[in-house]
Amino acid sequence: MTVLVLTQRFDPTADLVIRELHRRNVPVFRCDPGDFPEEIELRAHISVTGTVTGSLRQGTRKISLAEVSSVYHRRPSGHRVHPRLDDADRDWAAREAAAGFRGVLTALGRPWLNHPDDSRAAEHKPLQLAAAARAGLTVPESLVTNATHTAHAFALTQRRTVYKSMTGGPEPGASEQGKRALYTTVVAPSEITAGVEGTAHLFQAWAEKAYEVRLTVVGDAFFAARIDAGSRAGRTDWRSDYDSLAYSPVETPGRVRRAVIGLMSDLRLTYGALDFVVTPDGRWVFLELNPNGQWGWIQLATGLPIAAAIADHLRKDAA
Repeated sequence: MTVLVLTQRFDPTADLVIRELHRRNVPVFRCDPGDFPEEIELRAHISVTGTVTGSLRQGTRKISLAEVSSVYHRRPSGHRVHPRLDDADRDWAAREAAAGFRGVLTALGRPWLNHPDDSRAAEHKPLQLAAAARAGLTVPESLVTNATHTAHAFALTQRRTVYKSMTGGPEPGASEQGKRALYTTVVAPSEITAGVEGTAHLFQAWAEKAYEVRLTVVGDAFFAARIDAGSRAGRTDWRSDYDSLAYSPVETPGRVRRAVIGLMSDLRLTYGALDFVVTPDGRWVFLELNPNGQWGWIQLATGLPIAAAIADHLRKDAA
């Protein structure tokens, strides 16, 4: 049986997992769904009894669909269709490509880490916060609104208030490259203006920090890395100043571990990268969960065997 790895052609993080699978003598078929339909050929037959048979072929490489034991959905690119199509036909063809390619792999009934539909649903920050609280995690008081007076009143009730983007930064303009990052920002009540009315905004009560934790979860394996920021910007949002960060492994408290297991089950996730603030009195406060968050740099900085855990999980499904 073979592990199907779906990711971009250049993905050093996926390479770490593939290397671990090779050490375990587990066959791997790697491809980028973005190469379908221009470079990948899909043949799938669905019988009247529901059996799915067929193959994937790219160049000289081929895999029978029956050989697929599990799917590692890392960071594939979007489907690239024929450039000579007009905009409307190109959009339609890309949607059909996604529906066919992903639909066939889903119909196989094999385990995914994670299925993109589950990841997409779990990306909603309000859903994460509500589900985390129900699971027993401590979460910051939060407000999602486009009403200026409501946001202002919320900020007046907090010692400190932060604004957070729920989807990352805006798409780049014609002269820009890459998304513009929007980091966590401390806001005073006087700084909340009528601009709030332009879209939804997430405001949260500031959680006092002793340090932060990136918790990477793979099935029932937990890898917690303490993050200490050495700059003011990094202490507000560590993503804004990676050069100031120091990392060290820490243990996950039993209560937090049990609650995270419940949260992951509720969100139908096998893998997740969760961010916590640890307060001066030792409370773990949940901030957010990334269903497909990066972990390679955490393994490099701490030695935590995350790639091995992912490979073991995929191999278990391949057995």
